[in-house]
Amino acid sequence: MKKSREKLGQILLSEGLITEEQLDKAIEIQKKEGSRLGETFINLGILTEKDIVVAMAKQLSIPYASYAKGLLRPAENQDLNKLIPEDYARKNMTLPISRHMNSLTVAFMDPLDLIALDNLKRMSGCEINPVIATKSDLQRAINEFYGKEDLLKDAVSDSYDLEEFKVEKNVEDDLSLDDLIARAEEAPVVKLVDLILMQAIKDRASDIHIEPYKNKINIRYRIDGVLYEIPPPAKHLLPAIISRVKILSNLDIAERRLPQDGVFFVKVDNKGIDIRVSTIPAIFGEKVVMRILDKSATPLNLGELGFDPEDLEKFRKAIASPNGLILLTGPTGSGKTTTLYASLNEMKSPRKNITTVEDPVEYKMEGINQVQIKPNIGFTFASALRAFLRQDPDIIMVGEVRDLETAQICIRASLTGHLVLSTLHTNDAPSAISRLIDIGLEPYLISSSLIMVGAQRLVRKLCPECKEAYEITPNLVKDFGMKQELLYKPKGCDYCGHTGYRGRIAIYEVLSMNDPLRELVAKGASIGAIRDKAKEVGARSLLQSGIKKVEEGLTSIEEVLSITLVA
Repeated sequence: MKKSREKLGQILLSEGLITEEQLDKAIEIQKKEGSRLGETFINLGILTEKDIVVAMAKQLSIPYASYAKGLLRPAENQDLNKLIPEDYARKNMTLPISRHMNSLTVAFMDPLDLIALDNLKRMSGCEINPVIATKSDLQRAINEFYGKEDLLKDAVSDSYDLEEFKVEKNVEDDLSLDDLIARAEEAPVVKLVDLILMQAIKDRASDIHIEPYKNKINIRYRIDGVLYEIPPPAKHLLPAIISRVKILSNLDIAERRLPQDGVFFVKVDNKGIDIRVSTIPAIFGEKVVMRILDKSATPLNLGELGFDPEDLEKFRKAIASPNGLILLTGPTGSGKTTTLYASLNEMKSPRKNITTVEDPVEYKMEGINQVQIKPNIGFTFASALRAFLRQDPDIIMVGEVRDLETAQICIRASLTGHLVLSTLHTNDAPSAISRLIDIGLEPYLISSSLIMVGAQRLVRKLCPECKEAYEITPNLVKDFGMKQELLYKPKGCDYCGHTGYRGRIAIYEVLSMNDPLRELVAKGASIGAIRDKAKEVGARSLLQSGIKKVEEGLTSIEEVLSITLVA
């Protein structure tokens, strides 16, 4: 294997993917931790796995094999699975691609692993021709080649033949506790629930919905904010599936009349994943929603979230303030909590006492005191905040301002030397001020404590493997003032599941409070007046932030318009 003398860092610099400062920082961390340079860049959130793999391909002068382009599909009728057994392929992240005479082409996640190369040479009796691929692409290709992709389909198909689970109509409600436990612990049910979970995690789903109807079950995955149906199992398995999920999350399987909440933990590919479970009684049985919380997939670096450089500078200036109130607004699922966690991750220090009160605590963070409220015993946001003020805090994060008492304590804390971060449910940043007044706060208190309001939404990112360019139309220039000649639209490929999108990025509206805005707020001005003043001082709206992402080729105009208000 021919190796280039050029170092990986120099290749990344020449490609414009990193700066000299970022390279120096990564090398310094690499020396301390003993990690590889590529891993360091990924952990810092500066580069993606694909960026590193493409650069390594250039460094080592070997091909890069992309799943989306069909380069990780092993040749048929060559008995490649006999040359490299499944166990070895999974353990060492290798995949045989093709064999030509005495040369075997193999995809590696790490082609620098000389021991693996030597083992494969002895195992197969062939000279090894390496290519490089990302870990996620390799995992998917290995699953398909060795048959794991069909396991869920087979389990769903088999569920219709499980006669022992079939019961007469309306008998489900009369099943005894022992019957429910026995059915939930049957091997087919355990396997089916495990496969539903594994497939959801593999597909990057954030939520799993199990929904009962009169004659069927619906199972849907929410991927990049959109719900997609998957083939459902037989309806007669519903009580057993629900009971299995309840057993995993320590819920009362005999209680089917009241909503319940629980949580359990799974480990996939050495990653710990929390599964939050919510059940509600519906007319045809219990509905279950499982939220998948994969911390490793959540960026906790403000620079990765989608801020425009100017807005990022405003945001960082606000969170560096010694005191005051910072609010993030947006609907449920818009990424507010992730932005708050990224902010805390940037602010945390041995010199600062940071305390959070949340419902629930979604991700556990080192160096931060996190508290879960328990309303059923009277431990609410307001009571937790009152206790916090006796704990000598520097920074307080409140999961959500829901009532006047909580809002008053947040204001009081921000006016007495504390930095307070929280969230509200409003459509844009100026509406947050009106919402606080509606709750019952006096305008003069808001104007004197509020230092910044941010609004955000999540838009789907165009798939980098298949997005298509097209020439901008006169209407887009006229309506949105776009200047780019070429924009991009979704197409669909294997890499993105034929949706045209993969992953999401946030768009932001950042409203920094200044003297003119404070004067308007103190006078109780209307939302329209505050919004007009925000435009005057240069605040970019959610729509404008989204349009910039369209011009950068990150998303489509249709995606931005679907989740923003056109003023």
